[in-house]
Amino acid sequence: MTRAMAAPRSGSFARRAATASSAVRRMDGVLLVAVAALAVIGTMLVWSSTRTWAPGSTGLVKKHILNLCIGTVLTGMAAMVDHRRLRAYAPLVYGLSLLGLFLVITPLGSTVNGAHSWIMVGGGFAFQPSEFAKLGLVLMLAMLMAQPAAGTDRPRGLDVGIALVVGAFTMGLVMLQPDLGTTMVLGVITAAALVVAGVRKRWIGGLVLLVVGGAVAVWFLDVLEPYQIARFTAFLNPASDPRGVGYNSTQSLIAIGSGELFGKGLFDGGQTTGRFVPEQHTDFIFTVAGEEFGFLGSVTVVALLGVILLRGMRIARQCDDRFGTLTAGVIVCWLAFQSFVNIGMTIGIMPITGLPLPFVSYGGTATFANMIAIGLLQAIHIREQSF
Repeated sequence: MTRAMAAPRSGSFARRAATASSAVRRMDGVLLVAVAALAVIGTMLVWSSTRTWAPGSTGLVKKHILNLCIGTVLTGMAAMVDHRRLRAYAPLVYGLSLLGLFLVITPLGSTVNGAHSWIMVGGGFAFQPSEFAKLGLVLMLAMLMAQPAAGTDRPRGLDVGIALVVGAFTMGLVMLQPDLGTTMVLGVITAAALVVAGVRKRWIGGLVLLVVGGAVAVWFLDVLEPYQIARFTAFLNPASDPRGVGYNSTQSLIAIGSGELFGKGLFDGGQTTGRFVPEQHTDFIFTVAGEEFGFLGSVTVVALLGVILLRGMRIARQCDDRFGTLTAGVIVCWLAFQSFVNIGMTIGIMPITGLPLPFVSYGGTATFANMIAIGLLQAIHIREQSF
């Protein structure tokens, strides 16, 4: 009896192992290689930008590598999830993300760099719920937009209205912190879900008017903090106060421009070694690439990001169900917008908003959210390859 009962368990384990192995073989290898290459480059840049001041010279690098290892595990876990079943749990994931945003505005929340958006968990680690709010919003909007109206492939008007409320509510909670950069990303996620779902043009036009009106209201109702207004002022005219509000932009351009074609070499950047650029291991990490790896190194980083976006678009296009297509498409828009804003603010074409560069910047929660997003893309790819 014992042997008879043990055999099925052994066979079941073997079947699960075989299935997992098969799923691994069906992953998008190009996507994985591009993410891994960016992670390696990012680790070198984080080391270079922190070695002169971080505890033990390698303290933050070790922590960054640990975060990448955890993120890799999360990628694998997300890839093994059947995204079609995940649709039923989208409200739960969204609800948990909202719970995190609510906890931030309680005494549990902590302020870092002017934003009350962190929860300290001890041991030098901090948790930023707004990063996971991006994932929760992506899944919730994909679930809502995946239900077409009768006789058409467009979502129902009721679902569109609910989606707008869901997006606005999430953005409102993040603005209370206030975190303008993440709010902008959440707005792009909401707009992307509507566009990818193919809603009627009048909805898109109404959304544009709503965004413009909201931006005007935020500006004139003194919702923004003084330092956020100063960032926009510096963007419009950085030369007006190069030692004040325009300091970050000015030093960023100097660092990138000094790298010329081939760069000064890893650890040899004067701007980086002298810490002339603030937050260089997070928001301004692209300046390290520009100074030490030069134009060619910077283009390599952009090209690898482009590969990730193109593979994500390919996965979205080949998916055979609306929920998967919407999830993949919105994730691509999220990563594309955040990458554009981060790189743009270092070269002076976008205002400074405090958004990290995906897969490159130092970070914990942001790294986890980005890697889970890659895992979701892989999950969709695996299932479409299984047919």
